[in-house]
Amino acid sequence: MSDIHLDIKQVDKIYGTANSAVHAVKGLSMAVRRGEITSLLGASGCGKTSTLRMIAGFETVSKGTIKLGGKVLNDLRPVKRNVAMAFEGYSLYPPLTIRDNIAFALKASKLSAKDISDKVHTMADMLEITDILDKHPSSVSGGQQQRASLGRALIRDADLHLLDEPMGQLEPQLRALLRGRIKHYIKENGITAILVTHDQAEANALSDRIAVMEGGYLQQFESPQRLKDQPANLFTGTFVGEPPMNTFSASVDKESDKVRFDLDHGVSLSFDVTDFSADVIEAALALKSVVIGVRPYAIKRDDDGMKATVVANHWLGDQSHIAATLAGQSVILVEHDRAPDKAGDDIFIKLDPDNIHVFNRETGYAVSHGAEIVG
Repeated sequence: MSDIHLDIKQVDKIYGTANSAVHAVKGLSMAVRRGEITSLLGASGCGKTSTLRMIAGFETVSKGTIKLGGKVLNDLRPVKRNVAMAFEGYSLYPPLTIRDNIAFALKASKLSAKDISDKVHTMADMLEITDILDKHPSSVSGGQQQRASLGRALIRDADLHLLDEPMGQLEPQLRALLRGRIKHYIKENGITAILVTHDQAEANALSDRIAVMEGGYLQQFESPQRLKDQPANLFTGTFVGEPPMNTFSASVDKESDKVRFDLDHGVSLSFDVTDFSADVIEAALALKSVVIGVRPYAIKRDDDGMKATVVANHWLGDQSHIAATLAGQSVILVEHDRAPDKAGDDIFIKLDPDNIHVFNRETGYAVSHGAEIVG
């Protein structure tokens, strides 16, 4: 049996007519493994919700194929797909209590009334909504309605679970608590789930792999760690990560045993040629002009480093975020201790070659990560 459970191949979604067409999803291909939690991550308008709605059957597929368990979904009505969905807008049944809303999907099962009641209470306990089970949707808060909608979806015995911004209405403390519980429940029950979110923390906490989308295109589909360590392009590199990756335009030159990245305002980064593979140096020299990126956590202080001028210093309770000016551009560094620096102070920083990402300035594609060439 194939490990691929959901297979999306060259899928397009086009809204409107030829004269006023909106191409929301463009040539999307991705394969989701059985029992995997996948996030569709991106800003508003990137195509993630259109993708989710095509999988659910609420939108037609303009081009391409979507298969679930080897079965083509394209022409199946939503009710025939055996897909559970938690909507961003809740979509609870107003005449039913929260208890009956959650239990609704189990009514057609062969479970006894006691078994159904036990399952509902287990789900409600996990989602912290046992105290509202006998209330109606109109009498509870938006966050409670959202948790009830999530419970109604997760309790179903479905081939696929689709979760559209499932915790967007919850306060941060409750959201952090539920992430762990929900992931444990999904994994324990062997559920395959697709999560739509714009929240990186949520995607990172819940997902086995994250599909980063922008402008209708899939930018990269990888584990959270690989997205951060090996971004496929400049968009993914700067979109994934908080604070975002620092980037600098640079020209590249080599002289004897040194390779040099020349930034603006006469600032240069010089490294031994042995710090990079020969392939990296050759690729960078061929481009002449590149973009180099470095994560805020990877920037270190060094008395022999480059001078930067502090603009702001924010203590966030467990780390300092220091914004400074380097080569006429803003640079952010993160330190776990409380830093004493204030605006106007000079600091000296160093970039380790192992933590430098090089991108093609024209295409945005990654050239190298640290010493190793991409591809």
